[in-house]
Formats: sequence, C-alpha cells, structure tokens
Amino acid sequence: MVITVSHANRLRGTIHVPGDKSISHRGVIFGALAQGTTRLDNFLMADDCINTIRIFGQMGIDIDIKGHNTVVVQGKGIYGLSAPEVQLDAGNSGTTARLLMGLLTGQDFDSILTGDDSLKRRPMDRVVIPLRAMGAQLMGIENKEFLPMAVKGSRAKLQSIDYTMPVASAQVKSSLILASMYADKSSRIHQPAISRNHTEIMLETFGGRIHTNEKTITTYPEPTLYGQDLLIPGDISSAAYFITAALLTPDSEIVLKNVGINPTRSGILDVYKSMGASISIERIHSGGKEPSADIIVKGSPLKGTVVEGSLIPRLIDELPIIALAATQAEGTTLIKDAEELKVKESNRIDSTVGILKEFGANIEATPDGMIIEGPTVLFGTQHRPGSDHRMVMMATIAGLIAQGSTTIHDANWVNISYPGFFEQVEALRC
Repeated sequence: MVITVSHANRLRGTIHVPGDKSISHRGVIFGALAQGTTRLDNFLMADDCINTIRIFGQMGIDIDIKGHNTVVVQGKGIYGLSAPEVQLDAGNSGTTARLLMGLLTGQDFDSILTGDDSLKRRPMDRVVIPLRAMGAQLMGIENKEFLPMAVKGSRAKLQSIDYTMPVASAQVKSSLILASMYADKSSRIHQPAISRNHTEIMLETFGGRIHTNEKTITTYPEPTLYGQDLLIPGDISSAAYFITAALLTPDSEIVLKNVGINPTRSGILDVYKSMGASISIERIHSGGKEPSADIIVKGSPLKGTVVEGSLIPRLIDELPIIALAATQAEGTTLIKDAEELKVKESNRIDSTVGILKEFGANIEATPDGMIIEGPTVLFGTQHRPGSDHRMVMMATIAGLIAQGSTTIHDANWVNISYPGFFEQVEALRC
C-alpha cells in the first residue's frame, strides 16, 4: 500500500487510540492459563495480537472475538495447553515469540516457533541463554539463536533461576516469569533498570504470587490463576504519534481519551514536558493497576534535551518519534543508552536517522543513540520504510509537518499495531 501525506496547517479533534498492544498479548496468555473465562475489552485487533490469539487456538484454547474489540478466552489452567499440530507462527511479533519461548519450555509437549522473514532476523539469544540455564532445551533449526526455534517440553519441573539481566527488557523478563511458573522453586530476576511491568501486574491480577522489590522480582511456581474481566487502556506508544503531531503543528489541540499512563511506559510525557510541551493529564482512572487518563496536547515550541539512562526502558518504542520532535526543537537533543533500538523490527537507530535525513533533518547516529540539531525545516520525500510499523507511522507524522507532500511505500505495515491509523490522522485536519 502506498499513501501520500501533505502538510497540515492545524490539527484538532478527539480520538481514541487502540488498546495497548503489550497488555492485549498478555491478556490472551494469562487468560489461557487461568481457570474459567477471561473477557478482554478494548483489545487491540492488530496483526501482532491476532497472531497470539491464533497460536493459543492451535494449542487447544477456545477464544471468541465478539464485536469490534472484545475477546473472550476460555482458560484451561497452567497445565491445560495441548500439543499443536503445526508450527506456531508469531508473524512479525517479537513479543509473541519471546514470551512463548518461556511458556513452552514448561509444557509436556514439543513445539516449533517461527515467524515472518523480519522476525527470523531478530536475535533470540537474550531469551534462550537464561532459559537454558533453567534446564530448557531450545535450538534454532536453521541458525542456532534465531527462529524457527524448536522448543522441547521439559516434562519435569524446570530449575529455578537467580538471574541478573544484562539489558533491561520487558520481553526477556516476561519470558522468564512465564517459565518460572513451571520451576521447582521460587526464582529471582534482577533488572538493571525498570522496564514495563505489565506481566507482573497481570500475573498478580489473575491470582499469581509475585513480589517486586525495586529492580528485583521474585516469582513462585505453580500458581492457580482465575479468569478476569479486563478493560485494556489505550496504547501510549500509539498515542505518541498524535501527541507529537499536535506539539509540532501550530495552533493544534488534540484530546486522546483513556490512554494508559503506567509509570513504566510514560517516559515520553516526562521528556516532552522537559522540552516545554503543553501537555495536561485529566480524568485519571486508577481503579485498576493499569492507570489511564485523557491526555490534552497543544502545539508548543520545544527545546532540546538529553534522553538517557533509566528513562530509556520507559520509552524505548517512542524514541523514533521523539527524534522527529527533536528536529523541530531549539538546540541539541542527545539520545543515549539506546542500544536496544538495534534489535527491534529494524535497527531503529539507523532507520530513524535514515528516514529523517531524507526529510532534511540534521541528525547523526551514534553507537547507542542519536544527536539531533534543531529546529530544521523538513521537506516532503519518497520513502520506503520496509516492514517496521513504527517507522511507517513516524514518517507519516514527519509528512504532516514537512513542506510539500510525502509518499510512503509499504504503508500496510501499520496493521501490525494500529489499524485505522491513516484515517485517524486525516480526520484531525482542519
């Protein structure tokens, strides 16, 4: 699919961004492992999450999609999954693949995890290495640490682990938490920095026992989980594109309804406020453990900043769009400690720098981030972002503030996380 984006003079309106992708994945996983029925409202009906639904269906879990965005999961308990008759295809979803590696190691059957060509190029060793330390048997079929990955069911309890993660990663942490449910005794996971904690919240919500003390997580085996009714908040990673668009377009005001503001995910709001952004948080809903709120954003002059350290895990998916905002900020913005960007759907350091240079930005890559000088006038361009959905969306927002028109090829990749994205963008023009 090819789209053309023209310069926007002003953006106004109220939108509901889709449900949080990370929470949607985990809702299906824990719903399948629970006893009884789990209802997930405002579920993200995007390709990545649908892949997770399909895989659990292939392991004997009944899952119904009701209406536009409600999913009902009939759980069978932590030992209720059945051996699949086919390879389990995660498509483009690294979350699905890495979390399922941990879960599948504790089953009494063997399985094979695979994915699309993009996912097969993403390294899995950061998950495989600690899982092997628990006694799990995983082996890349064609290339040792890459998908397709054969996972041999333990058929006995895994060994507990006391593991210090070299890099803060919610996917690695979550994979180990899932594996630890099948271990012989409690496990401890030490994080170098706090990453998104949806798995910890979800496990506790469903009735599991888990303890967090600053950066150390203690998990306990063989939990009895119970089905839940969950309302999934809007995804702040999806909201980030509209927050940025409103900030960079003069005389704009956008209201984003019911967006998740979990502190482990809301780093972009802290960064933008430090840059001088006009952002207000209203109608905070904190009845559950995943707080949400309405976010009101107005066009604002921005100044450069430094994004580094413990902030990085709280906004890792938002760094490309933050880099775009920095091209319009006064002064220098420095992004550091972001090596994790290199192992996403693309090398997002190189991809972000390459795209923004095409628009005329003054930006350079560093080994662990970027240096951006602003403000710079951007100009429309022709771009092929490849298979990275976040690069497609970032290029779209760049097209809104660039002079002239921008043509984006491979635009269909937005369906990985945000069906309807382009329609919502156009609806805000005025």
